[in-house]
Amino acid sequence: MSRILAIGFALLVGFCPMAEAVEQHVVVITIDGLPASYLNDIHASLPVIRGLAKSGVAAVDGMHVSNPSVTWPNHTTLMTGVHPEKHGVIFNGGLERIPATNMVRVNPKKTQAELVRVPLLFDIIKEAGLSSAAINWPCTRESKSIDDNFPDVPENVRNSSPRLVKELTESGVLRHFEDGGSIVRDEVWTDAACHVIRHRMPRLLALHLLNLDSTHHRYGPNSAPGYTAAALCDAMVGRVVKAIDEAGVRDRTTIFLVADHGFAAIHKSLNPNAILRREGLIQVENGKVTSARAFVVPEGGTGLVYLTNPETATQDAQTVRRLFEGAEGIVSVLGPDEFARYHMPTPATHKDMANLILVAKDGYTVGGATAGDEFVVVNKSGTTGSHGFLSTEPKMNAIFVASGSGIKSGVALKAIDNSDVAPTAARLLGVPLKQATGRILTEILAEGN
Repeated sequence: MSRILAIGFALLVGFCPMAEAVEQHVVVITIDGLPASYLNDIHASLPVIRGLAKSGVAAVDGMHVSNPSVTWPNHTTLMTGVHPEKHGVIFNGGLERIPATNMVRVNPKKTQAELVRVPLLFDIIKEAGLSSAAINWPCTRESKSIDDNFPDVPENVRNSSPRLVKELTESGVLRHFEDGGSIVRDEVWTDAACHVIRHRMPRLLALHLLNLDSTHHRYGPNSAPGYTAAALCDAMVGRVVKAIDEAGVRDRTTIFLVADHGFAAIHKSLNPNAILRREGLIQVENGKVTSARAFVVPEGGTGLVYLTNPETATQDAQTVRRLFEGAEGIVSVLGPDEFARYHMPTPATHKDMANLILVAKDGYTVGGATAGDEFVVVNKSGTTGSHGFLSTEPKMNAIFVASGSGIKSGVALKAIDNSDVAPTAARLLGVPLKQATGRILTEILAEGN
């Protein structure tokens, strides 16, 4: 009799809802170019984001970002838990060398396999049998792990998941995507994310909004257009939260609201390639570069210097230092022995890494123009904006907010590193991220996570 009762009890527990594993969901939203400072800026209207922070956790000093502090390297850190020295992404694309001219250029039409040296979190959870979606997320082209993919690449729609394209086309969401500007595209990406959430809520969804970055580049941070663009992004975050509610999974969903980098106001531009042309290291005919022994790829607050002729590289490095060390607008010229300090690869560990790095001062940005003889050019259009400065510059700190399932409320958090996001998300999903150099933010996690 006791054996029969024991079997009956075991069967009862097996069918009891309390015994079922709860499916945890994680949503990561990046607002491109949203500085940490906006969270407490009285001029910034961010009711949804501040609501998430109030019910969860926000880093007071924001999130330290990866170098270069540009979009694709930092989105890759957010989904790998490692910096560019390990994941290998150092541009918004992949570097290409042109043998005929010794020129270098960045090509954004690259696949995940060509760009990223380690698995993305999408890949890690796929192996564990969990679903994912990535909307406008960089370095995901031709991903074999993402169930609904709308990658951040040229020809976005052509490279997106056929099922998702079909559904968004039938619903009319994609009608104005190709011809619309950055605001329309953010609207479409938000609609796409909400569609996926409502119809087949994945275990991990990543959404990247881009219009604020475009606006800050044109008008600068802390500008009226910048604040307006930030408010629009906040409203889009509200739509995603509403979709999570409508999907009935709010109590099982963690939301990370982050950015890839901050922003700095710019008043002057630096044209190192024009000076290299003047010094004979770059040859130009009819406005086109015909050869280059040294060439600078601009990354905003930094410029990556490529010395393309091995026979003259030592001499050319000395010339670059002579020309730019101590020049107006330049903080320093970094050599490979200093790259590790900023978690960047060296030419010895990454074939596409630069030989030197020009570091601009606050208020200056590095341009790529080869025309003219002036190194410093004042912005005729007034204040603009840029990023790409070293991550030690506080203005590059990105916003960090975590809220929802598994997150404590009211934890005092000063600053974190953006490599901490992926391992923390992985912990919430119950999947270890062994490759991560970032840490799990255990201090913000509720008991049992």
